[in-house]
Amino acid sequence: MTARSIEGLGAELSSLQMSFPVGRVAAVEGGTLLVSGLSRHARVGDQLQIRRRSGGTVGGEVLRLGGATLVMLPDAPIQGIALGDRVILKPDPGIAPQDQWLGRVIDPYGQPLDGKPLLRGPVARDLRADPPQPASRRAFGERLNTGMAVFNTMLPIVEGQRLGLFAGSGVGKSRLLATFAAKMDADVVVVALVGERGRELRDFVENVLGEEGMKRSVVIAATSDRSPLVRRRCAWTAMAVAEHFRDLGQNVLFLADSITRFAEAHREIAIAGGEDTSLKGFPASTAHTIMSLCERAGPGAEGQGMITAIFSVLVAGSNMEEPVADILRGVLDGHVVMDRQIAERGRFPAIDLLKSVSRSLPDAASPEENELIGEARKLLGAYSRSEMMIRSGLYSRGSDPILDQAIATWPHLDGFVSEAEPHNIAASFGRLRNHLAKGRV
Repeated sequence: MTARSIEGLGAELSSLQMSFPVGRVAAVEGGTLLVSGLSRHARVGDQLQIRRRSGGTVGGEVLRLGGATLVMLPDAPIQGIALGDRVILKPDPGIAPQDQWLGRVIDPYGQPLDGKPLLRGPVARDLRADPPQPASRRAFGERLNTGMAVFNTMLPIVEGQRLGLFAGSGVGKSRLLATFAAKMDADVVVVALVGERGRELRDFVENVLGEEGMKRSVVIAATSDRSPLVRRRCAWTAMAVAEHFRDLGQNVLFLADSITRFAEAHREIAIAGGEDTSLKGFPASTAHTIMSLCERAGPGAEGQGMITAIFSVLVAGSNMEEPVADILRGVLDGHVVMDRQIAERGRFPAIDLLKSVSRSLPDAASPEENELIGEARKLLGAYSRSEMMIRSGLYSRGSDPILDQAIATWPHLDGFVSEAEPHNIAASFGRLRNHLAKGRV
């Protein structure tokens, strides 16, 4: 047995608890339960376990405290629960990652989903930890090779950047995230699959990441059938795992799919806890919950690594003003907008370049590179403004030199968005330069 295995085994033994406070189910109110006998011992967020007299157990979490009873939100259907059933209080142990979690698929409680044993690390981390102090955080790091020409050039991503990926369902959002996971420069990749379809988990692990990709990855998954408690916890657990590797000085790529489902899980819990809705059906605490998660990503303090984060957001009907999208745009360092019409004509990734922006520019590129990016955007903008006139045959060549160049360049720039980059960032800019030159002929 290795020293790390012994250390992990010791952590497992030290987390064992011989006795637990016990209460009783006092009432059932809608989807919540009132539990008596535990109010003096419990804290909000502690874990509870009901042992039904009819057999089996149901887990849950302390939602509210008050007087002689506490409110419990179960994480499974409550059928079969009866008044007087025993309720065991188990303080939340947090999450205790370790290096040996690389290559593993786990649930939000740190339990393995891949059928192999998994040991805790020696130190438990807070699921809702504070971000590094603002004054001590470093600046952005180096520009990252993403394996895609468009993100190497017009939408650059740098170490420590936080980017939003805004898309409707079925537009290719998960596919793009999978490409980042497999191709993007990083020491460690941490993936949070919040409320994903169950069939996609195995496909993501085996076919997208593959054996080589999994060697540097930790996947935390809570499928769509799990309770809102588990789905919300998924994002927090994944961020705690990313912080573990960041504190070791490693550069981490954090991918969350999706923050919308994280926010929806929080909404279910908050409403069950008595919060009123205000933000188009979301409780007021949604904004702080999302922002506090995002702020934990980014550059670390001196001596730490970076967490480069990409948060996906589901936007119904491409509505960028819906609450979750609006909250995220204000706190992130750029946003990528995917368009259904682009996807329907067969171009993937279906990125709308004119609506997308990386706030790492202009600092992430040289003056010459910024000039190329500016020229490409100018031509794409000119084509977009006149597209209806061009396609209807109303434009006469020679009327506008800029539009003539835009028409000649557009097919090349549109195809450029789909191009993979097997080499490096310089090669991507060389390809962009060549595409722009074709429009000047």
